[in-house]
Amino acid sequence: MAKLRLMSNNIWCCGDNDKRWAEKGEDCSAEHRAKGFVKVYAQTLPDVIGLQECTWRLADNLMQLFKDGKEPYALLWGRDTPIIYRTDKLEIVEGDYLIYPLEVPGFEGEFNNAKTKSYCIGVFRTKEDGKLFIFASTHLWWKSSNKDEVRHPEDYQPYSDEAREYQINMLMDRVEELIEKYNCPAIIVGDFNAKYDSLAVQSAFKRGYVHAHDIATDYRDEKNGHHFCYNEGYDHYENPKPFKESIDQFIIKGVKDGFVKRFDRFYEDYYMSLSDHFPMWSDVEL
Repeated sequence: MAKLRLMSNNIWCCGDNDKRWAEKGEDCSAEHRAKGFVKVYAQTLPDVIGLQECTWRLADNLMQLFKDGKEPYALLWGRDTPIIYRTDKLEIVEGDYLIYPLEVPGFEGEFNNAKTKSYCIGVFRTKEDGKLFIFASTHLWWKSSNKDEVRHPEDYQPYSDEAREYQINMLMDRVEELIEKYNCPAIIVGDFNAKYDSLAVQSAFKRGYVHAHDIATDYRDEKNGHHFCYNEGYDHYENPKPFKESIDQFIIKGVKDGFVKRFDRFYEDYYMSLSDHFPMWSDVEL
């Protein structure tokens, strides 16, 4: 029975050492933050990591650090949403990548800033027992349909909820083609920019997906996994909002009872300056 730790981590596509950080004696460069992420992965030992907001510079630094440390990680590249996996435990069977369309049929506006909203999919085989699973990392459109919940007026855009629902359905359509092809379970993780009760997440539930949080048998983190870390700086505390306020999601389809053992996040203090999203993972048994 293959036991795996599957992680999702939005690693924050910030400016390379924004001057406002430098003025405070802080370093938000890709080179500096990559060291922090590798430290996190060394502590948590994920087998697969779905990344979001991963620039080529961050990816290069991460992979060089893995190489220097002789860590057996490989990169399945997908702009903004690549997947990192352990080559000593897994082999890639098939991969796919898509940048979501700029427009959404039936709704006015553009819904993909700088072509960063995308998905990356890997079909993996475990070396232990040959079992297959599908793992997808995605980042959905970011603006809000609700004027009352934005920090800045420019963060509001009508039909943003509908755009995220459209995008996640595009991903699920592709994932379900692979489920039929390989007859194996599927895991979709990422920054949905959408809460538990949103159109996007509820659309996934209607299509037979379940949330890892909801089916974890041993432990489930009940926080929203987010805090203030932006170009203006960062705060040394966790956001106290509950789980259903999280915009990072971990949804699963086609698994047996007891598949998810643990749904957790990483909250150590040194992570506060690395990203506004805390890493989220599940321990599973195929």
